[in-house]
Amino acid sequence: MDSEPARETRPTPMRSLVFVVTEDWFFASHFLPMARAAIGMGLAVTVVTRVRAHRAIIEATGARVVPLEAERASLNPMAAGYAAGQLAGILKALNADIVHCIALRSILVGGTAAAMAGIPARVYALTGLGLVGARSDRIGRAARLGLKALIRGPLASGRTRFLFENPDDALALGLDPSEQSVTVIGGAGVDCAAFQPQPLPEMPPLKVAVVARMLWSKGIDVAVEATRLARARGAAVELALFGAPDPSNRRSIDAATLRDWSRDGVAWHGPTEDVAAVWAGQHVACLPSRGGEGLPRSLLEAGACGRALVTTDVPGCRSLVRDRIEGLLVPPGEAPALADALVRLSGDPALVASLGAAARTRIEAGGFTEAAVTDQVCAVWRDLLDA
Repeated sequence: MDSEPARETRPTPMRSLVFVVTEDWFFASHFLPMARAAIGMGLAVTVVTRVRAHRAIIEATGARVVPLEAERASLNPMAAGYAAGQLAGILKALNADIVHCIALRSILVGGTAAAMAGIPARVYALTGLGLVGARSDRIGRAARLGLKALIRGPLASGRTRFLFENPDDALALGLDPSEQSVTVIGGAGVDCAAFQPQPLPEMPPLKVAVVARMLWSKGIDVAVEATRLARARGAAVELALFGAPDPSNRRSIDAATLRDWSRDGVAWHGPTEDVAAVWAGQHVACLPSRGGEGLPRSLLEAGACGRALVTTDVPGCRSLVRDRIEGLLVPPGEAPALADALVRLSGDPALVASLGAAARTRIEAGGFTEAAVTDQVCAVWRDLLDA
């Protein structure tokens, strides 16, 4: 008797995860470990972003990159709607199972596109509320109410999950950090093998650095003024600024201003490719943010390098730094208070060392490593895929 013909077997198609992020540099600097983790789960990974100079490094993870031109500084709703329409077509073509939107504008555009494409499994990763979170006036409160209505209303589905980098942002949008749909993660996480403590330089002087985009919202001007005040009081303090202006951000500080500030113990060095080497030559990491942060990578990397952390008492920053444990917290926008902190540290090398050691311990044990963060995010993806 003839045997039955063999049935054709087709490989099970890979499940598809699509990241939506405004800029390729932002994904390359913060989220490559997440792409690798997703690929390790057997997912087909695509990054939809505005492509400039970082396509190759993203593709080296095994992810596909699809360009989408969308100006993140634009508030034009027609432009955002056009971008959402383009993105919806991309998501359909990719047969996306999960859409993972990173940062506020990507959530608004990507969430709209996911709804248009009929994709219910969505991850909204808030990396800070920016000016919406920093403003305490009526406009800020109205903006947060509008954002809350959008993200929890037409942009949400029964399978939407929220990632926050601090609990304050969740509460600001009316979400309980303990809800099943909400996960609070340790920022983008930090690789503690790449960022390790090195011996502290000799004091004096107290060497302080700000590693960040050169934005008014980061309090760069406050750090400069505080350094001048501390030096006027006789403290041996030097401030190094590492980072570039961000022309796409309306709060960018122009290069001429930064060059003008570079005198009397203050020096702007421009961007750096070796952040660990920066911290090896410094005692203190300073980030006098005015607010709107998620959880600043600059503080994570400096803490992993065992450096004392001086920052402001705002959401995100205070989630990592506990006053007089890993560093010192000061009110936002107050240069005299920051100057007091710098003067105190300049006269107490033992305190500088103990704060730095505590910062390293906090990073390792507090859920702020790359491994800890990617484990949490992978759990969210698995939950959506199994639903």
